[in-house]
Amino acid sequence: MVDVVLLVNADENFMTNGDLDAVLDWIPGLPNIRLRDLPSFIRTTNLNDPMLQMCVVESPFSLKSQAIILNTFEELEKPVLDAMRERIRCPIYPIGPFASFSQSESNDHLQLVSTSLWKEDACEEWLNDKKPKSVVYVSFGSTTVLTPSQLNEFAWGLANSQRPFIWIIREDLVIEESAALEKAFVKATKERGLILSWCNQMKVLSHHAIGGFLTHNGWNSTIESICNGVPMICWPFFADQQTNCRYVCKEWGLGMEINNDVKREEVEALVRELMEGEKGKEMQLKAKKWKKMSKNAVQFGGSSYNNLERLIKQVLLEKH
Repeated sequence: MVDVVLLVNADENFMTNGDLDAVLDWIPGLPNIRLRDLPSFIRTTNLNDPMLQMCVVESPFSLKSQAIILNTFEELEKPVLDAMRERIRCPIYPIGPFASFSQSESNDHLQLVSTSLWKEDACEEWLNDKKPKSVVYVSFGSTTVLTPSQLNEFAWGLANSQRPFIWIIREDLVIEESAALEKAFVKATKERGLILSWCNQMKVLSHHAIGGFLTHNGWNSTIESICNGVPMICWPFFADQQTNCRYVCKEWGLGMEINNDVKREEVEALVRELMEGEKGKEMQLKAKKWKKMSKNAVQFGGSSYNNLERLIKQVLLEKH
């Protein structure tokens, strides 16, 4: 989701009495968004919050740029992009999703480029033995952390769902402890679960065996899931992830949200619904539609293709 920084007066329109479900119907481009759906650093009450201060300092510099380049595409976020263009003088060029570039058969050299922050483990051979759209992929990105209790609840929710899964568990995934799983869980899932420390996410999401993605909703993970037509179960942690989650679930129809206080029963129920329920079937259809739209955007004549041409002609070549 395009990050939007709000500089507002504490007037009656902004007073919510601490109700995170309060609807803010006055933000341009974000109709009926709830307070809880805004980035965590925007709704903070701490004026010294480092992320808030970075936005306050850096945003004015962005507005003085010759151009703003965004990793999104027009069809995905048109209301937000339109609202930004009404208020920002410098031109805005959505030229994404960047993830689609590496999927092009004619861009073999791009497929060699990795954006991974960790050493990757191979899992393609394991996936090749699984039925189409039968596997749940679970990853909370490179910075999200869990408590030991949350790790345990996710683990048993996955185990009780009876679905095969790949779970990325970094060494530092659990707060101040090693990410140790219960022996009973390992035993219960050894025939259908694969635990890795990291992987090539685009390769995994593009594999025919993947049917759903349990994610923290970082923008890279969200856009990669959209590009590959994979519906999501959303557990946002911080920053823009809450906003991404809201759009995935409410605007794009691609996901279902897990309560922040995660419980194994809810994880099990959502995994089952995603993989075999009516809601899951609806999301699969919408995911297929958005995948096609994301690919069309970067192809000849697509919105991102045209925006890239405009960027080159109006900004880059204009200097020479």
